[in-house]
Amino acid sequence: MTTTDSGGVTCDIAGLPGLVGVHLGYTDWQEMTQERVNLFADATDDHQFIHVDPERAKATPFGGTVAHGFLSLSLLAPIQKALLHVTDVKMGVNYGLDRVRFPAPLRVGAQWRGGAEVVSVDEIDGGAQLKVRVTIEVQGSTKPAVVADSLVRVYG
Repeated sequence: MTTTDSGGVTCDIAGLPGLVGVHLGYTDWQEMTQERVNLFADATDDHQFIHVDPERAKATPFGGTVAHGFLSLSLLAPIQKALLHVTDVKMGVNYGLDRVRFPAPLRVGAQWRGGAEVVSVDEIDGGAQLKVRVTIEVQGSTKPAVVADSLVRVYG
Protein backbone atom coordinates (compact mmCIF):
# COMPACT_ATOMS: atom_id res chain seq x y z
CA MET A 1 0.00 0.00 0.00
CA THR A 2 1.22 3.46 -0.81
CA THR A 3 -0.23 6.82 0.09
CA THR A 4 -0.13 9.67 -2.40
CA ASP A 5 0.77 13.25 -1.47
CA SER A 6 -2.57 14.55 -2.71
CA GLY A 7 -4.55 12.04 -0.66
CA GLY A 8 -5.47 8.57 -1.67
CA VAL A 9 -4.08 5.09 -1.44
CA THR A 10 -2.73 2.67 -4.05
CA CYS A 11 -2.67 -1.11 -3.58
CA ASP A 12 -3.60 -4.33 -5.33
CA ILE A 13 -6.66 -6.52 -4.67
CA ALA A 14 -4.66 -8.73 -2.27
CA GLY A 15 -3.81 -5.64 -0.21
CA LEU A 16 -7.39 -4.45 0.21
CA PRO A 17 -8.08 -6.32 3.50
CA GLY A 18 -5.19 -4.39 5.03
CA LEU A 19 -7.08 -1.15 4.38
CA VAL A 20 -9.96 -1.91 6.74
CA GLY A 21 -10.15 0.98 9.19
CA VAL A 22 -7.86 3.15 7.04
CA HIS A 23 -8.90 6.67 6.10
CA LEU A 24 -7.96 7.16 2.45
CA GLY A 25 -7.62 10.93 2.59
CA TYR A 26 -9.52 13.80 1.00
CA THR A 27 -10.15 15.12 -2.46
CA ASP A 28 -9.36 18.71 -3.35
CA TRP A 29 -11.94 21.35 -2.47
CA GLN A 30 -14.39 22.09 -5.29
CA GLU A 31 -17.20 24.59 -5.72
CA MET A 32 -20.76 23.39 -6.19
CA THR A 33 -21.95 25.45 -9.14
CA GLN A 34 -25.42 26.38 -10.29
CA GLU A 35 -24.50 25.07 -13.73
CA ARG A 36 -23.79 21.60 -12.31
CA VAL A 37 -27.06 21.64 -10.36
CA ASN A 38 -29.00 22.72 -13.46
CA LEU A 39 -27.43 19.98 -15.57
CA PHE A 40 -28.40 17.40 -12.94
CA ALA A 41 -31.94 18.82 -12.84
CA ASP A 42 -32.20 18.44 -16.61
CA ALA A 43 -30.80 14.90 -16.53
CA THR A 44 -33.23 13.76 -13.82
CA ASP A 45 -36.29 15.92 -14.51
CA ASP A 46 -36.08 17.26 -10.95
CA HIS A 47 -36.54 21.00 -11.34
CA GLN A 48 -37.75 21.79 -7.83
CA PHE A 49 -37.22 25.50 -7.24
CA ILE A 50 -34.84 24.99 -4.29
CA HIS A 51 -32.37 23.64 -6.85
CA VAL A 52 -32.89 25.78 -9.95
CA ASP A 53 -34.46 29.12 -8.99
CA PRO A 54 -31.94 31.23 -7.05
CA GLU A 55 -34.35 34.14 -6.47
CA ARG A 56 -37.18 32.02 -5.12
CA ALA A 57 -34.78 29.84 -3.11
CA LYS A 58 -33.50 32.91 -1.22
CA ALA A 59 -36.78 32.88 0.75
CA THR A 60 -36.20 29.32 2.03
CA PRO A 61 -34.29 28.35 5.17
CA PHE A 62 -31.37 27.45 2.86
CA GLY A 63 -31.04 31.08 1.75
CA GLY A 64 -30.37 30.06 -1.84
CA THR A 65 -30.24 27.09 -4.14
CA VAL A 66 -28.86 23.75 -3.01
CA ALA A 67 -27.59 20.66 -4.79
CA HIS A 68 -29.98 17.75 -5.08
CA GLY A 69 -29.34 15.05 -2.51
CA PHE A 70 -28.93 12.58 -5.35
CA LEU A 71 -26.46 14.90 -7.10
CA SER A 72 -24.40 14.92 -3.92
CA LEU A 73 -24.73 11.15 -3.72
CA SER A 74 -23.55 10.73 -7.31
CA LEU A 75 -20.25 12.35 -6.30
CA LEU A 76 -19.34 9.21 -4.35
CA ALA A 77 -18.03 7.42 -7.45
CA PRO A 78 -15.47 10.08 -8.44
CA ILE A 79 -14.48 10.60 -4.80
CA GLN A 80 -13.74 6.90 -4.38
CA LYS A 81 -11.91 6.78 -7.71
CA ALA A 82 -9.73 9.70 -6.64
CA LEU A 83 -8.89 8.21 -3.24
CA LEU A 84 -8.44 4.49 -3.93
CA HIS A 85 -6.37 3.13 -6.80
CA VAL A 86 -6.38 -0.67 -7.10
CA THR A 87 -3.63 -1.56 -9.52
CA ASP A 88 -4.79 -4.97 -10.76
CA VAL A 89 -8.51 -4.27 -11.20
CA LYS A 90 -9.94 -5.10 -14.61
CA MET A 91 -13.42 -3.89 -13.70
CA GLY A 92 -15.15 -2.21 -10.80
CA VAL A 93 -18.88 -1.75 -10.25
CA ASN A 94 -21.09 0.07 -7.80
CA TYR A 95 -22.94 -2.67 -5.93
CA GLY A 96 -25.21 -0.54 -3.76
CA LEU A 97 -25.47 1.47 -0.60
CA ASP A 98 -25.97 0.30 2.96
CA ARG A 99 -26.70 3.64 4.60
CA VAL A 100 -27.13 7.17 3.29
CA ARG A 101 -27.75 10.38 5.21
CA PHE A 102 -27.89 14.04 4.15
CA PRO A 103 -27.22 15.87 7.45
CA ALA A 104 -26.80 19.34 5.89
CA PRO A 105 -27.45 21.00 2.53
CA LEU A 106 -24.74 21.46 -0.08
CA ARG A 107 -25.41 25.05 -1.09
CA VAL A 108 -24.61 26.37 -4.52
CA GLY A 109 -21.39 28.37 -4.25
CA ALA A 110 -20.12 26.29 -1.32
CA GLN A 111 -16.76 24.55 -1.33
CA TRP A 112 -16.94 20.79 -0.74
CA ARG A 113 -14.53 17.87 -0.57
CA GLY A 114 -14.86 14.15 -0.17
CA GLY A 115 -13.19 11.84 2.30
CA ALA A 116 -13.35 8.06 2.53
CA GLU A 117 -12.61 5.24 4.93
CA VAL A 118 -12.61 1.51 4.18
CA VAL A 119 -15.09 -0.13 6.55
CA SER A 120 -14.86 -3.74 5.35
CA VAL A 121 -13.47 -5.94 2.60
CA ASP A 122 -14.96 -9.31 1.72
CA GLU A 123 -13.69 -11.80 -0.79
CA ILE A 124 -16.04 -12.53 -3.70
CA ASP A 125 -15.60 -14.80 -6.70
CA GLY A 126 -12.96 -13.14 -8.85
CA GLY A 127 -12.32 -10.15 -6.62
CA ALA A 128 -13.41 -8.26 -3.53
CA GLN A 129 -16.35 -6.30 -2.19
CA LEU A 130 -15.53 -3.14 -0.27
CA LYS A 131 -17.70 -1.11 2.02
CA VAL A 132 -16.40 2.45 1.93
CA ARG A 133 -17.79 5.19 4.16
CA VAL A 134 -17.72 8.37 2.11
CA THR A 135 -18.27 11.78 3.67
CA ILE A 136 -18.81 14.99 1.74
CA GLU A 137 -17.72 17.93 3.87
CA VAL A 138 -18.76 21.51 3.27
CA GLN A 139 -16.29 24.25 4.11
CA GLY A 140 -17.56 26.26 7.10
CA SER A 141 -20.28 23.75 8.04
CA THR A 142 -20.18 21.70 11.22
CA LYS A 143 -22.23 18.95 9.55
CA PRO A 144 -21.39 17.05 6.38
CA ALA A 145 -23.64 17.17 3.32
CA VAL A 146 -23.49 13.39 2.85
CA VAL A 147 -22.41 10.34 4.81
CA ALA A 148 -22.87 7.10 2.91
CA ASP A 149 -21.68 3.51 3.11
CA SER A 150 -20.96 2.61 -0.49
CA LEU A 151 -20.55 -0.98 -1.67
CA VAL A 152 -18.10 -1.47 -4.52
CA ARG A 153 -17.05 -4.70 -6.19
CA VAL A 154 -13.69 -4.96 -7.90
CA TYR A 155 -12.62 -7.80 -10.16
CA GLY A 156 -9.10 -8.80 -11.18
